[in-house]
This record gives sequence, structure tokens and C-alpha cells, in this order.
Amino acid sequence: MARDWYKLADQEVAAVCAALPADLRDCLAGLSITLEPRPVPDEQSEEGDDENLLGLFVGASFAEAADDLEPLPGAIRLYVENIRDETGDNVARFRQEVRDTLLHELGHYLGLDEDGLAARGL
Repeated sequence: MARDWYKLADQEVAAVCAALPADLRDCLAGLSITLEPRPVPDEQSEEGDDENLLGLFVGASFAEAADDLEPLPGAIRLYVENIRDETGDNVARFRQEVRDTLLHELGHYLGLDEDGLAARGL
């Protein structure tokens, strides 16, 4: 039987969000998290982004949304097929990579840049 990788990813997203402290969960109210197969070419916009991108944060960060300066709401896209490729279809590694990628992109939503994320191990 084929694994439902999207269902596994969805379960991990729900678990990560549920495990966040209440104040952080409240910050996620305007954020959408979607599961996509792979990025489309226009989503590969940052230096180093390519077709192997695992996740992407787009739109307004939490601080920008509070200021209403950014017209697009924040969104996180997780690229399930790329995560599968990265983890060699290993279920445990897949689940961990979904978690790690989601936390990394949540960090961007909360305003952290790559250096800030690296300092926090994300």
C-alpha cells in the first residue's frame, strides 16, 4: 500500500502547531500552511533557492501583518515531494524534516532572518 505522504505531513504540521505555546499559537491565526508537491519557478526567489526547496514563507510576517503594511497575508508552503526526496522516503526522517522545515518557516513568519534561525538551530 502506498503511503499517504500528504497525510503524514498534515499530521506533523498539526502536532507542531499544537505543541507551540499558546501565545505563539495565537500568532498563527492569520497564517496559512499549505502542502504542495514542489515549488513553481517563481517561488525560487531567494539566493540558493532551487527546485529542491523544502519550504517557503511568503507574504506578511507577523509584525508586518500587525502594521497592515503588507497586502498579502503570511503563508507557509511545504513541498512534500521535495521533502520525500530529501529523506529517501524514510517515514521517521520525513516526519522530522516536515517538523524542522515548518519550524524554520515559522521563524521567518515571526521575523527571524537566516542568521537568527541558525543561531536557534533552525
